[in-house]
Amino acid sequence: MRPDRTRVIASAPALLKHGVLLVTGGLVLVPFVWMLSLSAKSPQDIFSRRWTLWPRDLSIVDNYETALTATPLARYMANGLIVCGSILLLQIIVCAPCAYALAKLRFPGRDLAFGGVLVALLLPHQVLSLPLFILANRLGILDSYLGLIFPYMVSPFGIFLFRQFFKSIPDDLIHAARLDGLSDFTIVWRIVMPIALPALLAFSIFSVVSHWNDLFWPLTAVRDQSLMPPSLGVLAFRNEETGSAYGPLMAAATIVVTPLLLAFLAAQRFFIEGLAAGAVK
Repeated sequence: MRPDRTRVIASAPALLKHGVLLVTGGLVLVPFVWMLSLSAKSPQDIFSRRWTLWPRDLSIVDNYETALTATPLARYMANGLIVCGSILLLQIIVCAPCAYALAKLRFPGRDLAFGGVLVALLLPHQVLSLPLFILANRLGILDSYLGLIFPYMVSPFGIFLFRQFFKSIPDDLIHAARLDGLSDFTIVWRIVMPIALPALLAFSIFSVVSHWNDLFWPLTAVRDQSLMPPSLGVLAFRNEETGSAYGPLMAAATIVVTPLLLAFLAAQRFFIEGLAAGAVK
């Protein structure tokens, strides 16, 4: 068999793998491309019988101007930053010490506690929505920032991810820190968390994307328009009587999604590194 033919046969699995990845990636991008296309079209173009990806009647300026002026979109995005930032900060404060205890401390019931974390990972958050709503109502925190934040203060996924990463840190480093007189609490924040920066960035992306796009709980807990996050605010363009303004709606969706895409692209290397390090264990 000739060397060239042997080389082609050997590279066939790699070519097939890359082909599957390209097709899958293309399918993932289709909704985003269609969203951008609709955000630039006029209503007549959107509802035309003739399907086109490129707008025939370009209305990009009108759609984006309507998206920014018809509703307080900037306020919605500011609410999203407040809510997502507060949730992320509280999750890190709670999850990091819990993960450290499960990874580096020995105490009765440790494995049982970790099993509880795994069970919590399997439960959809919607399962707990009714008791959480009743609790929030009893506490009087509905229709407030605290009402949007408190159900997500503890993240089972965050505990799991940090625990897996902390397991990869040598125990000798922890013992040396204890010999220097550092408490476990100090070790978590001054030694372990700086090392776990890739896992922290990976979890931050997961957390912010999840809660930035969350619609179910804000739709349940918030009625005041001034407190609505972006996912709930864009629904203002939907009207069952007069019909949805799809052009401005897609323009608003594009504005809301853009910060997430930019953040992911900026932290992509750390995101993959953090997930890979956690998967080793």
